[in-house]
Amino acid sequence: MNPRITAAVWGLAGIAVQVLLPLAARDRLPGPLATHWGPDGRPDGTMAFGPYLAMEVLVWAVPWLVCLAVRGRAPARRQGRMIWWGALFGLGVFALGMNVTTLLANLDAPGWTETRLPGWQALIVVGAALAVTLLAGHLGRGAPDELPPAGREPARLRLRPGQRTVWVGHVANPYLALIPLIAVAAMAGAGALYLVGVLAGGTVVRILPGLVIVLLAGVLTSSVSVRAGDDWVVIGFGPLGWPMRTIALSKIQSAWSETRHPSQVGGWGIRGLPGGATIMLRGGDCLVLGYRSGGRLAISIDDAARGASLINALIPERAEP
Repeated sequence: MNPRITAAVWGLAGIAVQVLLPLAARDRLPGPLATHWGPDGRPDGTMAFGPYLAMEVLVWAVPWLVCLAVRGRAPARRQGRMIWWGALFGLGVFALGMNVTTLLANLDAPGWTETRLPGWQALIVVGAALAVTLLAGHLGRGAPDELPPAGREPARLRLRPGQRTVWVGHVANPYLALIPLIAVAAMAGAGALYLVGVLAGGTVVRILPGLVIVLLAGVLTSSVSVRAGDDWVVIGFGPLGWPMRTIALSKIQSAWSETRHPSQVGGWGIRGLPGGATIMLRGGDCLVLGYRSGGRLAISIDDAARGASLINALIPERAEP
């Protein structure tokens, strides 16, 4: 079926369900409805029936219309198709789940203050939406992207029989390196405020895990190195080159250099989805690995063209039979 027709049918069906469900249960709902609950499951927000109905329609209609608007550009590549189909169906299931759990919590309640929303229901909604997102993205991924890019032949070094050689590339972003320094400063500041009695111990305990995550993320994504040789391409993160990701040359179909910028991939860091990710530390030259499965991995790295040419020279020797 045509993707636009599928999207149109799915979107209109979703709007119909979002409207008909509250209308069917209206006589069994309190007025106003509880629409938000705290961590303990007790309500802390309300909304009249009319505004609630309009909100539920908008919660689904807005992302659906956005998906329709970008349909002409995003699915040109496999990653775009996966994101588009996943978002279209996953967001629809999430919007419907929000509506259903809200109505169930309010159903036959004498008043909004007596409603309860168990936490497990919210987890089911999120889990179902994620599962549908992954399934729809997988089923809608389509054919693998063309490798290498149309009109380009992969550069390849000339190696003598039995010759062994290794290429190592490295790049660091000093601005991203400031992130762990800021996290350390914030941790030190929180500790100092605790010692002088400004911050309570419970507050420090709550903010500390987030700062630790920021610290680790900053350290690991401020620099990256790539080593190509023997049977592997090894990607090392952070100043110590750990953790590492190893990719067998037998899984790579082709490699090439390509210019990419953070604005094209969604920012700095590890961007994208499995099968179409970019490790972006700075704009400019990137080493792109094209997998035999159809996926791609791009790494912003210095001297990417030389690394790609060596990988292309080694691939025929390491290809799986």
